[in-house]
Amino acid sequence: MTNNNVAPQPPTQHSKNKKSIWKRWWFWLIIVLVVFAIAGQGAAKNNSSAGNAQSSTTSQQSSANADNPDENTQNQQKESEKSDVPADYKSALRQADAYANTMHMSKAGVYDQLTSEYGGKFSAEAAQYAVDNVKTDWNANALAKAKTYQETMAMSPEAIRDQLTSQAGEKFTPEEANYAIEHLND
Repeated sequence: MTNNNVAPQPPTQHSKNKKSIWKRWWFWLIIVLVVFAIAGQGAAKNNSSAGNAQSSTTSQQSSANADNPDENTQNQQKESEKSDVPADYKSALRQADAYANTMHMSKAGVYDQLTSEYGGKFSAEAAQYAVDNVKTDWNANALAKAKTYQETMAMSPEAIRDQLTSQAGEKFTPEEANYAIEHLND
């Protein structure tokens, strides 16, 4: 005879339905915290290295200025002139730098963008200060625009010249456009 009354076995640890680790909320919380920690360390290193470069440059300028008192006086005058510049002029200059050195715009194009009601909305005076003081090579900007037109739109040199000097286009001077066309295939 067989015994039909066998006692059931208790469930083992492996037979329970266990969530995998990536489905648990605390796992994702740890991942997010680790990512933020790593990002924070990277930003701190970038700020630290930028600060070190700036202090190094400042100390080099200071030691160079100590050798020549006339240059030191001139640099101090320049610094005081910079501090006398209104905040909106400084903002216009920063924006002009981006337009001129990132987007390779012409001097007239930068001015128009700064004064536009759809752009910077700066006063005419602030915009003029910005285009007069931005450090850029307008010929190089014209050349960069010309190469873009040649490469992306397959335009002829004369069509590029027209686009560069057009008041509805890039607004470069004829001299800047000529430089660009002359050096287009360099």
